[in-house]
Amino acid sequence: MPPVYRLALPALCLSLILPCAFSVEAADPAPAAAEQPAQEKPLERQPLPERSQEEATALERKIPAQEQQQLQAGSDTFLALWKPANTAEPKGAVIIVPGAGETVDWPQAIGPLRRQLPDAQWSSLSITLPDVQSDAMAPRVAEIPLTPITPDVGNKDATTAAPIEQAAGGEAEVADKPVAETAEERSKADAERIFSRIDAAIAFAEQQSARSIVVLGHGTGAYWAARYLSEKQPSQVERFVMVAAQTPGQAKPELDELAPMLKLPTADIFYMDKPLDRNAALARLQTSKRLKTSAFSQVSLKALPGDSKAQQEQLVRRVRGWLNPQNAAN
Repeated sequence: MPPVYRLALPALCLSLILPCAFSVEAADPAPAAAEQPAQEKPLERQPLPERSQEEATALERKIPAQEQQQLQAGSDTFLALWKPANTAEPKGAVIIVPGAGETVDWPQAIGPLRRQLPDAQWSSLSITLPDVQSDAMAPRVAEIPLTPITPDVGNKDATTAAPIEQAAGGEAEVADKPVAETAEERSKADAERIFSRIDAAIAFAEQQSARSIVVLGHGTGAYWAARYLSEKQPSQVERFVMVAAQTPGQAKPELDELAPMLKLPTADIFYMDKPLDRNAALARLQTSKRLKTSAFSQVSLKALPGDSKAQQEQLVRRVRGWLNPQNAAN
């Protein structure tokens, strides 16, 4: 072979190999990209359960299963405790509404009443209320300091008036929604959830063929029950009992504007030893006296701080006596 061809042969071979190598390298990234796993979406944090739900779950391990009922109210499923009356002819059912921070078997009022009313010919149904958001403190509006802004060096007419006016306008926008409106919205949202649960409780009592339905509220539960009866006026409920009633911190209207004006017999049981409770009860009584027709009555109790058992027995006797006046002496 001539020398010229021997020198050209390696160059020819190299020119044939290089394009093939480049074409393979260019083709490689596509499969690599296809083999890459899709980027995982960040896991969404599940909302924390409400305190009332956690407490109800804990109670489910302690309360006999035959007493437990899971009732449905909208998208909420909640625990209720049902005890049928210990008689062949029950007088009706008492729906017990606990106050803020109380469970369906709270040792003050709730538990003793739900367990002992069946011996007085009344079935009992205590219900779990949702966490009340309107009890939380309303957020404070942050104050925006009107800090002067240094004017541009090159602009002799610049002053701090414009920046201050802008800051003032921003503060007005932040405070545009008053705190009272926020509290009102929270109270309305709380009322809707609570009303839905009382509706479910009444429906359950009707399913048990209750001849008469009484609603009993304790603490702030008395307020929500009174508001429910005032706004919805359910025909199934015939009587209402309030025990140590309290109005939640930012709730409107006040309890003394609600309870005396209800169109059904209402018993207001309060402890005379506590000045705040006694004064609030007096305001409710005075409101009832201003009405021509009022089915409002009060029962005063004496607190027995040294003997909790005796205090609860006293309460049960008074409630039982009001429900069954003909057997009050027994």
